[in-house]
Amino acid sequence: MTDHPRDTRFFGQPGVLANLFGVELWERFSFYGMQGILLIYLYYSAAQGGLGIDEGTAAQIVGAYGGAVYLSTVLAAWLADRVLGPERTLFYSAVVVMLGHIALSLLPGLLGVGVGLVLIAIGSGGVKANASSLVGTLYDEGDTRRDAGFSLFYMGINIGALIGPLLTGVLQKEWGFHAGFLAAAVGMALGLVQYTIGRRGLPEHSHHVANPLPAAKRRGYVVGGVVALVVVAALVALGVISAERLANIVIGAVVVATVAYFAIILRDKDVTGVARTRVLAFIPLFVCNAVFWSLYQQQFTVVTIYSDKRLDRDLFGWEMPVSWVQSINPVFIIALAGVFAALWTRLGRRQPSTPLKFGVATVVMGLAFFLFLLMPAGAGSAPLLGLVGILLVFTIAELLISPVGLSMTTKLAPPKYTTQMMALFFLSISLGTAMAGTLAGYYDESSEGPFFFWVGLVAVITGLVVVAISKPIKRLMAGVD
Repeated sequence: MTDHPRDTRFFGQPGVLANLFGVELWERFSFYGMQGILLIYLYYSAAQGGLGIDEGTAAQIVGAYGGAVYLSTVLAAWLADRVLGPERTLFYSAVVVMLGHIALSLLPGLLGVGVGLVLIAIGSGGVKANASSLVGTLYDEGDTRRDAGFSLFYMGINIGALIGPLLTGVLQKEWGFHAGFLAAAVGMALGLVQYTIGRRGLPEHSHHVANPLPAAKRRGYVVGGVVALVVVAALVALGVISAERLANIVIGAVVVATVAYFAIILRDKDVTGVARTRVLAFIPLFVCNAVFWSLYQQQFTVVTIYSDKRLDRDLFGWEMPVSWVQSINPVFIIALAGVFAALWTRLGRRQPSTPLKFGVATVVMGLAFFLFLLMPAGAGSAPLLGLVGILLVFTIAELLISPVGLSMTTKLAPPKYTTQMMALFFLSISLGTAMAGTLAGYYDESSEGPFFFWVGLVAVITGLVVVAISKPIKRLMAGVD
């Protein structure tokens, strides 16, 4: 049972949701603020303050980094379930995120990129997996407020995602990239202060270590971790791990981790009956989610390049920063998240099933890519309002799948694997994000029609397949809506 079964202090939700809402807001401020200027920092020339990396390679780095963020949720979930508990893992992860942004803002060139992105990826994975998992602990299994609560939590994410690129974009334009990166570090520091003040209000079981690692085994895991770091460092030194291969390496790592995770959970003798069928139901939704995010995360690769090269960014004689495009989607999320939350609350048990929402969302995402085909050709010719309309379609698709997916995962998870099932959900996003980086390598702004058509078509077909099999999936979910 939750510690706050009748608590409605935060817009009808448990009051402690406000603290998780806040820390995620500031973490997203720093994350999206940095990511809004990261790609152009990588491929802009030195004269423009950038590093002058090839555009395709830069897109792969961004995709690989984004995939690594979600891949690191596996480590964070393991630490939460076996060593620290979700609450402490969340706190220490936020500290690592702040250190990463400081490194990116203060260290020069590729050194800052390497150190900063590794720390941010590891820390952000810990915040993501555990903040969402802690939200799930605030509700009983039958509490119909759960989807609405996750939608409100998602609104906090997007308030940060709105403000971050606006501020870092102006700072980058006026004072350079490192000023923008420093603003992201300050934002994460503010999030840590806010979270520290309110962390004591979380339920007692948020500190619980679900499956403690025996003391006798800890040394072996530490040695294994050190060996893994040495191997990775050696592969980098030998050139096996390179910028051009990063996205594909992350894709391979995610596939291996996903298969291993599903095997571990399904082979556990404690996961039987209803718990087992619910995990099986998660598999097709995992695939659908990965396809969805391989398109959605193009906002940080192809859409960024499109905004830089193809978009008319003139606003009454002033050129809008490229990163400001990243704030369009959060505006729509903030405007519509409450509408979707109210809709799901009003419909209650009459709302569409989760598999149906997943399928429709992926179809809509594919249709959004078809809309790019209607935009006029030529450098600087695409109208801003046209892209705003396309990103509105992105948003509708996102609200059908992302907060719903977070909620679904907490309901489908076997009690023994609550946080690690959340990591599996984020692995599907990791796979999609890394694929977005790989796909972006095929984008050519001078001949973009085939890219938008084929990528959109794959998403539409995937979504229609999930819609067609939504009833069998729902039966496997065994009572979870």
